[in-house]
Amino acid sequence: MPGCFKKTLFALASLISFVSFILIVVAMGTPKWMTGKILCKTGADLVNATDPELVKFIGEIYYGLFQGSKIRQCGLGGRRSKFTIFPHMVKKLNTGLHVMIIMFLCVAIFFSLVSFGFCILNAIKVPYRAIKGPAGVCLWNLLAGGFIVLAVTSFMAAVKLHHLTERIANFRENVFQFVILEERFENCFWLCVASATAHAVNLLLIAISGIRFPKIKTKTEEANVTAEDIMY
Repeated sequence: MPGCFKKTLFALASLISFVSFILIVVAMGTPKWMTGKILCKTGADLVNATDPELVKFIGEIYYGLFQGSKIRQCGLGGRRSKFTIFPHMVKKLNTGLHVMIIMFLCVAIFFSLVSFGFCILNAIKVPYRAIKGPAGVCLWNLLAGGFIVLAVTSFMAAVKLHHLTERIANFRENVFQFVILEERFENCFWLCVASATAHAVNLLLIAISGIRFPKIKTKTEEANVTAEDIMY
């Protein structure tokens, strides 16, 4: 049986793994990875809009891995429209990169659950196989965190290098052209970053669990029995 200290650390690590699993699921299902401001360039050029008038041509957009929404401002008031990435819009994006982001997160979910199970196992008993012990828990946390980092990095590459926001903003726009004025990573993106950080914390906890602290030995005082003690 593991000691009380190790039980506490592995129980905490299992809780962190489960929280990481929840964070990834919430992030994947929420359509707010990125928000931005979009300028209707065609409309602004038609009326030669100056700085005070540009407000009438600046809309908003937000999207996640599967869906999103945008408000078009082309001088006639805002028009909101919703869109889905699959199955139509993905043809206009970098399909391989977008699918890889989703796959990376799905694999990370799997390894987070595996880490959760192994942490509980180590909190209950000492496994007889090394892969089921702290070494295995380290491996699963390293893999889970690594795949999350890959997903986050791939999404950043899609936004910055492949102009993901601009492609989405101009989807099915035959008359108007939109340019991106501002982009901002939103809560769901940072949830994935927090999930990767959680696995890094787990690695630290497992490293601490392997430290052998010196045991404090108490010296028993030898009783000095004298002749006077015997008399009394």
